[in-house]
Amino acid sequence: MPATEHIRSKVSQLPHKPGIYLMKDRFGTVIYVGKARDLRKRVSQYFHPSRRLGWDLKFRALVDAIHDLDVHVVRSDAEALLLEGRLIKEFQPRYNVSFRDDKRFLLVKVNLRDEIPRFTLTRFKQDDGARYFGPFPNAGALRSTMTLLRRQFNLRGCRPLRPGEEDYRHCLYANLKHCTAPCIGNVTRDQYLEQVMAACDFLDGQCEELVSHLEEEMKKAAAGQDFEKAAQLRDAVQDLRRSTQRTHKFVRLPYSLPVALDPDKDVAELGERLGLSVPPAWIEGFDISNISGTFAVASMICFRHGRPDRNGYRRFRIKSVTGQDDFASMAETVRRRYRRLLKEQATSLTGAEEAPPLGVAVPSLVVIDGGKGQLNAAFRELQQLGLDHVPVIGLAKEHEEIWRPGQSDPLRWSHDTGALKLLQRVRDESHRFANTYNAQLRLRKISESLLDEFPGLGEKRKAALLRKFGSVQRLRLAEVDQIAAVPGFGGRLAAALKTFLETRSSLPPGRLPNNPD
Repeated sequence: MPATEHIRSKVSQLPHKPGIYLMKDRFGTVIYVGKARDLRKRVSQYFHPSRRLGWDLKFRALVDAIHDLDVHVVRSDAEALLLEGRLIKEFQPRYNVSFRDDKRFLLVKVNLRDEIPRFTLTRFKQDDGARYFGPFPNAGALRSTMTLLRRQFNLRGCRPLRPGEEDYRHCLYANLKHCTAPCIGNVTRDQYLEQVMAACDFLDGQCEELVSHLEEEMKKAAAGQDFEKAAQLRDAVQDLRRSTQRTHKFVRLPYSLPVALDPDKDVAELGERLGLSVPPAWIEGFDISNISGTFAVASMICFRHGRPDRNGYRRFRIKSVTGQDDFASMAETVRRRYRRLLKEQATSLTGAEEAPPLGVAVPSLVVIDGGKGQLNAAFRELQQLGLDHVPVIGLAKEHEEIWRPGQSDPLRWSHDTGALKLLQRVRDESHRFANTYNAQLRLRKISESLLDEFPGLGEKRKAALLRKFGSVQRLRLAEVDQIAAVPGFGGRLAAALKTFLETRSSLPPGRLPNNPD
């Protein structure tokens, strides 16, 4: 199928810059994510008729399915590789194979609180107080750079967490004079820490001095016709530049990318189909998440002009409902959300917590994840708050039925309509946000239950610890005197608790420790 005029127009306007491109089908679904050093050259290759004879069946099917495309410009090819991997994991496009697993890019980790800090490679960033550098898109260049880093700053490369004299006897790094051997006291911890901090500055991008030195050595080797050494130094410089090249850190999903072919058109169509006086530029969506009535939570997400507005997201822990009652949970969530919204606006407009004046700012549309029951529960709360004029609908999952207050029959729209796709995006995002919060609470509970295994620790002391440190992970990093300062603790109990926590793994059940090298 030849490219449409719409696609040709987009391709002709693409910049000659690095970036990623997203190919979409006629439903707006991302079917392929790719990266390019030159966006215009790379994307235009998909639509050259002369290349069609050389395509295989899979590539031809991809091109025939392309209905639209989006691009995102970045600063370098390394950034494009990082963003490509994240987007493939996010969208799971049907025509992509690479990056669809859970493998992540490498990070460099160093914990400055260790007795003798060491640099290790990992793929997961944890809240353990350590410093992390990366991610690094080129694993081979990073490993080469780490070898050079250890030699340049005389850092240890051994695996033991606390190396001693026995480890030193068969240590290759010490015998080759690559390490200053702090394990046997050749240098003090403070002196070794200065070496580590210099290496941290290097990983932060302060590497020009070393690069200049290597380039001078390379030129000397070439002038002396030692071409093998010159080639090694050349490769080392290239690896250094690739590893220490600054990249932009992307959020989980770059919401600057359009999430539809034409979000503004979808908003206008939704307003027209619902009979609203103006298009719903401000949409709020609600969902409930619980597991057999436990960890009951709710989410409220916000869309502005058809695009997610993450600053407007809110989450709730259900307080007044016992057991599994989605109707009552939805009513509590809607009541708390709009009672607080009215109070905040009344305070900002009048300076006092009283009934807000007419014309208070409210959403253009409220979307409830659920059918008639959830919708009626939410609508009753809006009526009691004097907000019955706010449009509210319910979207039932099974047949994508749209319920409205006071209407006995739902609306059923074609799945090809942009209006329904917009409602589905709102519903799916509220569902994702609620489930994520529910999972966080469950993991936190599993972590906190570790304290129940420590003998002599009652609910009051446990609550005091969590109130002071916030989580068990932060409690692990605390010193004994900090634990002893918590009401109800003394030095002996604090030391026993510290020892207990150090003997327990900080990883969640089922996860193996990362391979350090």
